[in-house]
Amino acid sequence: MQHLLLVLCVGVLHQTSDAVLMDKLADNKICGDAECSYVLSMASAMDDFIAPDCRFINLKKGQKVYVYSKLVPEEGSGVFWSGSVYSDRYVDQMGIIGYFPAPVVKETHTFREDTVQMPTTNMDFICT
Repeated sequence: MQHLLLVLCVGVLHQTSDAVLMDKLADNKICGDAECSYVLSMASAMDDFIAPDCRFINLKKGQKVYVYSKLVPEEGSGVFWSGSVYSDRYVDQMGIIGYFPAPVVKETHTFREDTVQMPTTNMDFICT
């Protein structure tokens, strides 16, 4: 039993060792709840966006996007939102949450009017 526990612990440590902490894009974010689990809005991509690193997701013009959080921009930084794409055509990307520039999308429907502003954590910017 102890050997099995040791193997499981080593496996978990190995999986987390591949994670890379990236620079924070903002210190605060706006969410629909304290866990950022509620969808704030639905948006439509107005243009293609190619993810520059693993914190971001690719968007194709016309693609639907579920918005989960909105980073509060710092002076001199861009405005980024996080979300996941929705499309039968891009089913391989569905469920992957990442950041994208807010100006690339247009909100089409708001689901949550009540929002919570909270600090971001290092976990918000980890790449696996």
